[in-house]
Amino acid sequence: MKLIVDARYTRIGFHDGISRYTASLLTALHELIESQDSHLPRDFQLVMAIHDLRQLEMLPPLPYITICSPTSALEPLAALQLNRHNPDVVFSPMQTIGLGGLGRKFKLILTLHDLIYYSYPTPPSFLPLPVRLGWRVFHSTYAPQQYLLNSADAVATVSATTADLIRQHSLTHRCLVEIPNAPQPGSIVTEAQALAALSTRTKDLIYMGSFMPYKNVETLLRAMKFLPDYRLHLLSKISPHRKAELLPLAGSNVTFHNGVSDEEYRNWLGRAHALLTASKEEGYGLPVAEAQAAGCPVVLSDIPIFREIAPKAHFASTHNAWEFAQAIRGLSAPAVAQQAVRAGLKDSQRYSWQASALTLVETAMKLYQGQAEA
Repeated sequence: MKLIVDARYTRIGFHDGISRYTASLLTALHELIESQDSHLPRDFQLVMAIHDLRQLEMLPPLPYITICSPTSALEPLAALQLNRHNPDVVFSPMQTIGLGGLGRKFKLILTLHDLIYYSYPTPPSFLPLPVRLGWRVFHSTYAPQQYLLNSADAVATVSATTADLIRQHSLTHRCLVEIPNAPQPGSIVTEAQALAALSTRTKDLIYMGSFMPYKNVETLLRAMKFLPDYRLHLLSKISPHRKAELLPLAGSNVTFHNGVSDEEYRNWLGRAHALLTASKEEGYGLPVAEAQAAGCPVVLSDIPIFREIAPKAHFASTHNAWEFAQAIRGLSAPAVAQQAVRAGLKDSQRYSWQASALTLVETAMKLYQGQAEA
């Protein structure tokens, strides 16, 4: 069986959410191949589809093909380009391959991570203007989403919370499978290591994620007014325009880093008092799982997805800055911090990229073998 993974959404030079999801799945699949794991079919072939050779710097050393960019005018012909390479199954980490895989001769698995942009339709600013306009139109009704998902043979999503929303809105009648995110292997620590690190943790607080409106970073900035002896570090890249919007809320105890390396991120997870997020909606919440796996306590907005992936975390009301501040201070008690670390490690151990990779292979194999339900 030949599986092509659409890696065209891999960012150049740094990962965002979709990019890291793709690269992590491919890395886990590559490791399974290298270990000759018995779970993989004997005839299993894995190929990446990219559109820019620079993407290879962010991906594992696997065979690859090049086709059009997903934002180019040739995207409607993407399936025809893939046909030339004779895949049995194609997996996309997004919900699009051309116009619903028009003309394809392979089985197709599409991914819907979340339904956030129906509530917050503002598109990412890095997309070309025509794509941003199409984005808004696309998210004005569920009909285009239903068309795309039903054009596939199976649909993947990253959490039970999103799967429930997909069913609630009747977005597809295709097989629905969960292929969740997971912590990066290099950031996972043992309970002994995590508890020992508590004595060296500082009063630094960290945020990792985009600055899209639904991320609700504003609540975190307001919480810092009640925490003058703590410092919040916003680690992610931020556009000058968005930074200018947030600066009036940021006190002297807030630092904008505008991006950090993976190694720097791991170091922050190893010494910070807590990772924070006040998101209004999420499909999964990868930084949460990464922090818990690294033994870093988390304080989260009380929304369904965080109750799913981190049920033992410390929660605060999404828009209540005072509650966030109180939850953060509560972690300064040694017994509370120890319990948060132990609980967080158990929460994060439910997820691994290897398990997600095997679920992808199993789904692809069932489609390849012609089973009615993947």
